[in-house]
Amino acid sequence: MKSGFVNIFGKPNAGKSTLLNALVGEKMAIVSSKVQTTRHRIKAFLTKPNEYQIIFSDTPGIIEPKYKLHQRMMQNVKSALEDADVALLIADATKDISETIQQFQNLHLKVPSVLVLNKADKLKKEKVEELKSSFTELSYKKIIAVSALKQQNLDELLSTIIELLPEGEAFYNEDELTDLPTKFFVSEMIREKVYELFSEEIPYQTAGINEFKEKESLIKIQADIIVHRESQKAILLGEGGKMIKQLGTLARLEIEKFLQQKIFLQLFIKVKPKWRDNDLKLKEYGY
Repeated sequence: MKSGFVNIFGKPNAGKSTLLNALVGEKMAIVSSKVQTTRHRIKAFLTKPNEYQIIFSDTPGIIEPKYKLHQRMMQNVKSALEDADVALLIADATKDISETIQQFQNLHLKVPSVLVLNKADKLKKEKVEELKSSFTELSYKKIIAVSALKQQNLDELLSTIIELLPEGEAFYNEDELTDLPTKFFVSEMIREKVYELFSEEIPYQTAGINEFKEKESLIKIQADIIVHRESQKAILLGEGGKMIKQLGTLARLEIEKFLQQKIFLQLFIKVKPKWRDNDLKLKEYGY
């Protein structure tokens, strides 16, 4: 049996979370066009009994830290570097990837790595082949062009991963999908809906679950959405509370689909200036 840790690295918006979800076949990581959507290291397991178990890790996009929050995010990247058996280095094929390749070289990986050229469906086949040939001299085990969004060429990527994995027993039970708690995914779904509904005026926020009570007929969830300024709170509330109601409805539907149970959701908006540089707040919010 093959088993091991396959960790995904890349710049923000390269498509890491979309790729993770496509490979696992479940929505394990929230997806947004906004940068730095992924804040935590998200593990997801893909298991075929007696054949393989792949522990995928979606990591935050590689950035230069500006806040303590960013430093914590990059610590997640560092920890993923240390325990990887295989590295997936994902680059947006539609952009100039020379800077991305340099970042990958700077990771100093000591494990087999696969260069994944994502969004290849947006390029002509000749351009994709030209792009692949320009990196053949670098130390990648393989260069594979895919479309994570359209789930193209993922079979080749998956078979390559399995081939590179070490022999070993499964780390987790075959019916497990992740080692993260349910509350984590609930908070991420709320955060995803904030990204969907609001513009760049709400660049950073987090959702903290204060209450998660399972009752006979439903689950009661109470969550805080953290922003920096009163002006951001006003935007999230909307005129007469219109926007927070819309946010609550969208989040509730998504969470009910995930939990397969009715929920009662209460959202509160709290202003916490400079929480990105506050060690106590970062710890409180799970960073």
